[in-house]
Amino acid sequence: MSKMESEGFFLTKVGSPEQAFELRRFEFNAPKENEVVVEVEAFGLNYADVMARRGLYREAPPFPCVVGYEVVGKIVSVGSKSDSGLIGKRVLGFCRFGGYAKHTITYNYAVVEVEDQPANELLALCTQAVTAFYMGEYLTPIHPIDNVLIHAAGGGVGTILIQLAKLKGAKVIAKIGSESKRKVVEDLGADCVVNYNDSDYVLQVQNYLQNERLDISFNPVAGSTFKKDMSLLGSGGRMILFGGSELANGKWGIFSKLNFVRKMGLVLPIGLMMRSKNILGVNMLKVADNKPKVLAYCLNSVVKLYSEGKIKPQTGGIYSSSQLNEAHSALESGKTTGKLSVHWD
Repeated sequence: MSKMESEGFFLTKVGSPEQAFELRRFEFNAPKENEVVVEVEAFGLNYADVMARRGLYREAPPFPCVVGYEVVGKIVSVGSKSDSGLIGKRVLGFCRFGGYAKHTITYNYAVVEVEDQPANELLALCTQAVTAFYMGEYLTPIHPIDNVLIHAAGGGVGTILIQLAKLKGAKVIAKIGSESKRKVVEDLGADCVVNYNDSDYVLQVQNYLQNERLDISFNPVAGSTFKKDMSLLGSGGRMILFGGSELANGKWGIFSKLNFVRKMGLVLPIGLMMRSKNILGVNMLKVADNKPKVLAYCLNSVVKLYSEGKIKPQTGGIYSSSQLNEAHSALESGKTTGKLSVHWD
């Protein structure tokens, strides 16, 4: 098959959205045997995209590149070992970058058929709900007796984690940085809400738990929060690190990175063993690359939970493709709640 033509937003350099993104036309090859081509209806934004734009995301491909992890659209072409019956089907798909384009190629195991549900809700399921499900159901299942701390609780991953934890009957402590997110997390069932801008969140958590300790911390912040969460964990406690958003606030280049590492300190395996504490790292790109069956299982599971009404993704702003810069700035501000989506004009 001859090459196909499309267009997308290329990340061309480090800078503001206005400086960094450029809409370009490009050609792409026919799908390989286990791949499919999706004609994109809408794509989602993730904070990793902001990190990539700021030159802080090491997994991002070299400039110029098309970022983006999730799309909703119609399959228009399939590889020789992919089901031809998928052609014409509307799908939710996870992609290894390439989402900010009108066409993207991904693996056949990374798509799931969907009906006419709103694209912005579906997009909240792909990266964010899959990440939450992988951590809270597959990697280290939440139990009814657990005390669970969720950082960035008003965000896309955080809001799903609250719902998964409450489905299990666990106690949820939701950490927020803006009072505008308090009602959101309370309505989802959070038992305790702590605003880290009010006072040290450690003291707020300790005041709530009294003589108990944390069982799980879901932490996408890292940096200075790492030692704090370790002090809150009890025996058998698990900290799941799945981001480093504190690094994104650094303004001094390599010095910010060194300070970020310094704040986390040195952790010795023997110390973890003696205290019976656990640290788990999650990078969903690595899971997608090396555990395709796990990715497919998590993706299908969250779509099923959503279809059954057991989880409700939180959606934020819906933007047109001409508003990509505005959408990126909103996400970077940290003041948004739920999934931001961009729909092609």
